[in-house]
Amino acid sequence: MSGTPPGAHPLNVVGTGGGRLAAVDAARGLAVLGMFAVHVGPGPRAEGAGYLILAADGRAPALFTLLAGFSLALAQRGRAAAEQPDGWARRYRPLLIRCAVLAVLGLGLAALWPGILVILAFFAVYFLAAEPFARLSTPVLTAVAGASVAAGPLLSFLLGPLFGYEASGRGLVPELTALTSWDGAGEVLCELLLTGAYPLATYFPYVLVGLALGRLCDLRKRSVARRMAGWGAAAALAGYGTAWLSTHVLGGRERLLDAIAARHPDALGAADPVREVLSGQFGAVPSTSWEWLLVADPYSQTPLETLGNAGVGCALIGLFVLAAHSRAGARLLRPLTALGAMALSAYVVHALVLAGPARGAASWGAVAAFAGVGLVAAWAWQRLWSHSPLRRGPLEHALRMATRGPAPSHGCGTSPHPSA
Repeated sequence: MSGTPPGAHPLNVVGTGGGRLAAVDAARGLAVLGMFAVHVGPGPRAEGAGYLILAADGRAPALFTLLAGFSLALAQRGRAAAEQPDGWARRYRPLLIRCAVLAVLGLGLAALWPGILVILAFFAVYFLAAEPFARLSTPVLTAVAGASVAAGPLLSFLLGPLFGYEASGRGLVPELTALTSWDGAGEVLCELLLTGAYPLATYFPYVLVGLALGRLCDLRKRSVARRMAGWGAAAALAGYGTAWLSTHVLGGRERLLDAIAARHPDALGAADPVREVLSGQFGAVPSTSWEWLLVADPYSQTPLETLGNAGVGCALIGLFVLAAHSRAGARLLRPLTALGAMALSAYVVHALVLAGPARGAASWGAVAAFAGVGLVAAWAWQRLWSHSPLRRGPLEHALRMATRGPAPSHGCGTSPHPSA
């Protein structure tokens, strides 16, 4: 079962004080529900309610990651030049602490074997890598983000054979025990950057796209939100549509089946050999045929899937911002907003539950239970701590305390800089 990112928000960078920020949290809350559906629901099927799992499969982690970049841009925009800390230590200490905490949480949860591919350690790398890009000018950042959508997956495709992952073996999650030796530490680094379940090469483009969108789009304007929804939908159609045309109209599937017969013969007996091969390649497509770069299946991490997933994320942000501009819409989004504001806490708690009492859960009943408890618990927590910094969530508050010290007693405040 795949692991889904804890949200662009494990380290909350923005508060929910405005409609547009609440909308971003609501989009993150929807990603949390998608994570629950993928982790504890029945397998994705192209029929009936199975389409809900299909919709979440692969897109939930992409949305989390894109929102991470988007939130970083919002935090950067809201910070005055006078608020910039002086000196290397004061500037980078909060970032390093956040990344270290995420890495420790990720390695610790993975050691419990919760049955999912824990993403937290990968997020630590994303935030470290984002620091220099966050300092680029908006035009340069936008160009880099656009190029990365194709360059990241292509880099993974080309380098895979050099590391012995041409046909299979990707999709690993760093393990704590591997850090006991230099060879093991090198393997962990390779997994985080290239061969793991959510490697920097194929997931960092979402962070860059989110950063660029956060710079370019002023969500205080409804016209901008409408354009985000429209252009996002167009990008999703371009990515998924091109993959469908290539696979089903231009003969791509037949050529893939030929490549599978030659390089992945064990997958031929599966109902869908293409999905069977991709199911063992989280983080990247196999490097056995150029045709793999033209699919857009969940977790394939091709340029077309990255474009489609980024488009979905952009459209959802725009739609949620439009909804948040009305009182009725904001009220409807409130449960999702509460859950999205506590994404890190929700992720960690759900992983602990999956490692214990809910191990192996795979039913619609489990999806309903996780979603219901998550929404109600997040809403109740925020009501209980409505006038306290704890409102953002227990782990979020603890992380903020570790990096910034005590928060003002009158509200939740905002945290500056990297935060998933």
